Order: sequence, then structure tokens, then C-alpha cells
Amino acid sequence: MSVFYITTPIYYVNARPHLGHAYTTVVADVLNRFRKICGEETYFLTGTDEHGDKVVQAAKDEGMSPLAYADQISGLFKAMWPELDIEYDYFIRTTDPAHIKVVKEVLQQIYDSGDIYFSEYEGAYCFGCERFYSERELVDGRCPDHKTIPEVIRESNYFFRMSKYQQWLIDYVNTNSDFIRPERYKNEVLAFLREPLEDLCISRPKSRLQWGITLPFDDNYVTYVWFDALLNYVSALGYPDGELFEKLWPGVSHLVAKDILKPHGIYWPIMLRAAGIPLYQHLNVHGYWNVDETKMSKSLGNVVDPLELKGVYGADAFRYFLMREMVFGLDSSFNEEAFIQRYNSDLANDLGNLFSRSLTMVHKYFKGVVPQAVPGTESGLDSALVANSEKALQDYHEAMEEYAFHKALMAIWEFINHINKYIDVTAPWELAKRKELHEELQTVLYNIIEGLRIIAGLIYPVMPRTARIMQEHLAMSSPESFQTLADLSVWGKTAPGTQLPKTLTLFPRIEQTKVQSSDREANMSKQASISEKAEIPLEAFQKMDLRVATVLDAEPVPRSKKLLKLKIDMGKNQTVVAGIAENYDPEDLIGKQVVVVANIKPTKLMGILSHGMVLTATNKGTCRLVTVDGPAEPGTRLT
Repeated sequence: MSVFYITTPIYYVNARPHLGHAYTTVVADVLNRFRKICGEETYFLTGTDEHGDKVVQAAKDEGMSPLAYADQISGLFKAMWPELDIEYDYFIRTTDPAHIKVVKEVLQQIYDSGDIYFSEYEGAYCFGCERFYSERELVDGRCPDHKTIPEVIRESNYFFRMSKYQQWLIDYVNTNSDFIRPERYKNEVLAFLREPLEDLCISRPKSRLQWGITLPFDDNYVTYVWFDALLNYVSALGYPDGELFEKLWPGVSHLVAKDILKPHGIYWPIMLRAAGIPLYQHLNVHGYWNVDETKMSKSLGNVVDPLELKGVYGADAFRYFLMREMVFGLDSSFNEEAFIQRYNSDLANDLGNLFSRSLTMVHKYFKGVVPQAVPGTESGLDSALVANSEKALQDYHEAMEEYAFHKALMAIWEFINHINKYIDVTAPWELAKRKELHEELQTVLYNIIEGLRIIAGLIYPVMPRTARIMQEHLAMSSPESFQTLADLSVWGKTAPGTQLPKTLTLFPRIEQTKVQSSDREANMSKQASISEKAEIPLEAFQKMDLRVATVLDAEPVPRSKKLLKLKIDMGKNQTVVAGIAENYDPEDLIGKQVVVVANIKPTKLMGILSHGMVLTATNKGTCRLVTVDGPAEPGTRLT
């Protein structure tokens, strides 16, 4: 069995996770799931990069120690991925003792071989990038990324002989055409290598920076953050003697954004070569997500929070939009209006309506039992549908292999459109009116259900939750497991006689009005539990008025997948809007006692005035209401 080892960059903990982080990690999860349905053994690595100047500065700004700050931000990344249905195998931190041990061992090995030397250097240093820049790399004397004038620093440091390996790397990249892909990024690396490659400063004196891994051959210095971070890809596998390293490293494929092409396309292969470690198979590079055509920036206030979008539209819709909208390798622009349009068109209209009306017809004409396709009744339309499924599978597989995720989804949706057209042309409602066409009706509806089975399998890597819901409502034997491509390539695996559950709405249509912002505010209220600072004054907590309340009535909020309107008794009757619809049915809440923050200013959510906030505990996407140990009088204050 072949192996597939996919890595994301380890994300720097100087800021909270945003849309760009989510995209890279969702892509890795999609690839990991796709390789699984191809029958491969897979391993998925992600994590956080926690050393360096920027972490020290960010921690200082928050009044925290570097480690405490790194713990907090790393925890935000780790908590976000299950919310987006991302299933990684290992989450590495560069503060892990096992990683630190590997970094020191590799540094010592390269130092002993003579490829690391000590020298004095004066250069333009950008603290934002944590690196020295040569004159030719600056743009009008400024850092090309931060647009700031670097500070000239003169100090003694250790240097890695990258220049020694320049021609070797040029030859390797030219010889191995898919080493860096898409090709535009291979050409970018080769363009950089046309200029003389300077040796890399790989240390920082402790007199200037102490937050890092101490060099094994000089206690007065710590390791440059990139020489530390890049080694996570091997340290996570137990390099050099770990079984995972031996098994998985030959199948490694890195996934990065274009802003870190140089470290991954130049520093990393040369580091591997100097350490005697085989090179990675592929470096896959994607573009930037802009927001309304403008690059995301904290200073501009346009950073997109993935959990806000997930809270309003659901994880699968968010994942679908990312994979469908961006052409891998090119920049793309996030626009919420475009998000809603694609949600309504592709998910609510095309897929959602097909699924709903198909199951409705099986229940209407066959009491929910999958009919038997009758041999001899197949027409050219039926044969064309089977041929369309085969083409969809082929196009999908080829596109996924090429990281053309938008094309893979287009192949699925072309098949969805074929099924919708098949329904319109065969008109099962007309067949049902004539007894002599009953067998044709059986065949048509069987083919529709079989087509839905294949669609559920194909969307699984991108929309795993929707795929499983579809499988459950198609009464498949093992809805918690994925279908392999081998399963999907065989027409006729749906068992006739299977009793199907009643249909449901996969993607409720969204009315494109301003009300979404209110729904987002509700989600942000929930996320407020992830505080900006680790501690608050006692006086601030004492200002909160926490009360016991009994739920008298509950009902869904129209146009929201997440919100419930609760009528509560808190000593007096009040209305509260709570984001718990994904975890609680309204009827199960009546009579339940909950804890409410009673002194929050009333806020309109989806047009409903909410008097307070219901407390919940959330873990891995599941929330549980906070309550009291035994019955309590409504309105009782918690102290």
C-alpha cells in the first residue's frame, strides 16, 4: 500500500487563526480524505511555530510570558480545526521537547560537517520577518512585506553555507519538474537562484533574543526561527530512527502559501541535503485570499474569522466555498455576497433540492423502500446516466490529483445536473400515473438513488458531514465510513428493498439580506469565551449577574441554522436567543433549567430582542448547557 504524508506549515503564534490558515488546513484535510478513498495509507501533520522575536513582542503586548502566550494561541489553532471538521493525525509544537531534541541533533550534525561557521555580519534586519535582507531584496530600501525600513544590525552570528549548494539545487529543481508546483512557483525559485545565494544567518545572540532553542555548540545563541521550524516535518515522525519516519517520509508532500515559498523552496531542501535526509516529494504552493480584492490585514480590520462563517453557514458550506472559489496556486477574493450566492445556487438549489425531491419521490411512490431496477426496461437515458457517472469519476480523480479542486467539484456538479435533467426528462410523476409504466418508474428511481450514493462518496473529502448525512438517509450499511473510489466506480451497489428515512433539507436557502450580520453577532457572543487575555480583575467578574432560569418554550429562529428562541422564567418571563440549535431539539429544552447572564444589554438577533445570554460549554463542536445540581427557584442568583 502506498503512503501519503501531507503537512501544512506550522502556523506562527503571533496572531489568532484567520481565513488563510483555515484554507491551507482545509486543503490538507481534503487531500488526506481523498487519498484515503483512493485506498492509500495517510498521515496528516499540522501545528504551531512558537519561537522568535515576533512571539516575544506579541507576548509583551499582552502582558504575558512567551510560553504562556504561545500556549494560548496554539490552543486557539488546535481548537479551531475540529470546528471545521479537520481530522489531523498529529499536532506539533516547536516547544515540544522531542522537537527541540531533533533540532539540536541536526544542528550539531551540520556543524560537525563544516557547513556552519562563525562570523561577524552587518546587514539590514527586518524584525517583522525576523531575517536579514540583502540590498537587492529591498524595495525602495524597505522590506517588501512590511513596507518598513529595516534596522542595520552588526553582530557576530553563525552562518549556514547555503551558497555551497546553490548549483546543486538549481540542477535538482530543473531535473525534477514537479518538485515545486504549480510551475509558476518553480520558475520563481529558479529566478531567485539566478542571483548569488548568500549564506544564511542561523543564530540570534541571547543578548538580543532568549526565546528560542539554544545552539548545541554555543550556549550564548539561540536558533534562527526558520532553522527550527522547518525541522518539524521530520521531528514529528521521530527522526532519525522512528518507524513513522522510515515509513512516511518517502511519501511526504508539503502544502504552503506563496509567502513562505523561499524558506520551503530554498532553505529547506538545502538543509535536508546538508543533513543527509532525502528530499521531500512535492512542495505545493497556493495563493492569497484577499477580502473584496484587498489583502487581509489586521490594520485594515478585514481579517476574516473562519469560526464566524462556520457559525452562520456551517462547516461544510465554508469548506465547499474555499475549494470551489480558489484556483489552487492563484490568488482569490473572499466576498460574503459571493459566498451566499454560491451557497444558494450550488448547495441549496442543485444538491439540496435534488436530494430532497429524490427521497420524497421514493417515499411517495414506494413508501420509502428503494425499488428494484427491472432488467429490460433501461432506456438510452439510463445508459447515458451511467456513462455520465463514469465520466464524473474520471474527471474528478484527475482534477484531485492535479490539486484542481474547483475542477473536481465542477465534475461532481455536472453529474448533479445530469441527474436533475434525467428526472425532468423521465418525469417519474407521470410514470406513476400509468400502471403499465410501473417497472420503468422502479428503474428510474433506483438510478436516481444510485446516483445520489455516488455523489455522497465524491463530496466526502470536501463536505464530510453532508456526505455522512446523505449516506444515513440513503440507509447505507456503514454511514460513518467513507466509500472508496472502487466502490463508487461500480454502478448498482445500492441494495433494493432498503427502507430509507424521510428526507430533510441539507442546505436551507439563505435570504440575502442584512440579517446575516445579526446571526454573526450571535456567534461572536458565543466565541467571547475565548478571551483576549488570560486573566480579568475580580471586580469585572462580580459585575456579571448569573441567574437560574427555567425554559418554558423553545422554537427555531427562521433563516438561521443555529439559533433557537427561548421563552424563560427567570423570576419573570423573558425571551433569550441562544446558538444551540445544532445540539438541542426545541422540545427537549422545555422544563430544563439553565444559567443565564441576566444583565447583558438587550440585543436584537435575527430581528428578535434577546434579554440575556445562555451559558454553554463547548468541546469539539458540541455544546452542552450549563445548569445547576438539582432544582432551583427561577431567578436564583449564582454566587
